[in-house]
Amino acid sequence: MAERKTLLIPSLLDDWFPLLQYAFASERWEPVLLDGDWRQVESLGVRHVHNDLCLPFVLITGQVLAALRSGRYAPDRTGVLISQAGDACRGSCLIRLLRKVLDREGFSQVRLLSLNVRGINQDAALPVGPRMALRARAALFWGDALAAMVHQTRPYEASPGAVDALRQRWLDLLGCDLAQNRNLTGRAILRRCREMAADFRRLPVKAGRRQVIAVTGDIYTKNCQMGNRDLIRWLEAHGCEAAVNGMSWYALYYIDTHLDVWPWPVRLGGKLLGAWLERLQRGMLAILQEAGFTTLPPYRVLKAQAAGLAPMSCALGAGWLMAAEMAGWIRAGRRKVLCCQSFGCLPGHICARGQYAALMRRLPGSLIVGVDFDPSTGEGTIESRIRMLLDEELDLPPRPE
Repeated sequence: MAERKTLLIPSLLDDWFPLLQYAFASERWEPVLLDGDWRQVESLGVRHVHNDLCLPFVLITGQVLAALRSGRYAPDRTGVLISQAGDACRGSCLIRLLRKVLDREGFSQVRLLSLNVRGINQDAALPVGPRMALRARAALFWGDALAAMVHQTRPYEASPGAVDALRQRWLDLLGCDLAQNRNLTGRAILRRCREMAADFRRLPVKAGRRQVIAVTGDIYTKNCQMGNRDLIRWLEAHGCEAAVNGMSWYALYYIDTHLDVWPWPVRLGGKLLGAWLERLQRGMLAILQEAGFTTLPPYRVLKAQAAGLAPMSCALGAGWLMAAEMAGWIRAGRRKVLCCQSFGCLPGHICARGQYAALMRRLPGSLIVGVDFDPSTGEGTIESRIRMLLDEELDLPPRPE
């Protein structure tokens, strides 16, 4: 058997990649998650890409170059995994752009692999098989459940560090399940969610309530601490609880809106896959709600509620889902919404920023503030935008016991 090569995975989904990495493991590839200080990574990235490119590309470039320059990875035995939505997002061009950077820096041996379902860059496609799909499904819903429990418990923990320790314990347990292909049936996935919820509800918490800020926006700046400069920890340090939606909504949105380029048999298969995932999502949400955690409604309900509020014809990037999430959190009592964007992302600015005023008019008592993350934007500017939201007086919803 050939020796396994290293598959570098740049940061994107902090609450999901520690589990999703097992879906990408194979006899050929051994996944390694990249991280790092956002300041150093950003500084390295901007020196090697055009300043018109979006923040995700800058940070991914910086992470990959830092890893390859460290000497820990042999270029001829290393690959880099890049996800591609395949629509108007400039991230779909990232492989071609990153290839030029790596060639110029002397890393032409490093292979770039594409993770997409739209048939682009087929010569670089990472093979997707049944085992990968089953592991990814389990990681998706376990990541959703774990993220909700952590974000809604950590601000109230009686013993500092207890939530992070419990999170790591569950990441280790679930990682073993994924590595050994255990508990991958729908029933077993939900059983694990129920066990996690029971563990988190047993943690001692302090009395009182905190200001709740719903964090929405594009995937990179919403779900990646490097992309949002460790926003969630910043909010918690300033007396807030962050409400962040799970990734299963985006997966269902993508299946629902992005498979129209395929022949009808593939589209039909996508509809069946979506129905299969929706059923599991409803089960996961029921478990979270029974345990006292707040969630958005299931995908199909959220989409129906967004009709008339969001531009449903806009399906570029996260498209109408961004506005739907904002409206969903407001209806769930999280009336302060922080929408995070990568500066210069045209689909994001149209589908999110263009909806702020309309949503606030139609949902009285809400407040939506947008913040753009970009290498040219100083920390003081970003903090002042967030402060506009935190300092505005709104009645706080009671925290469920």
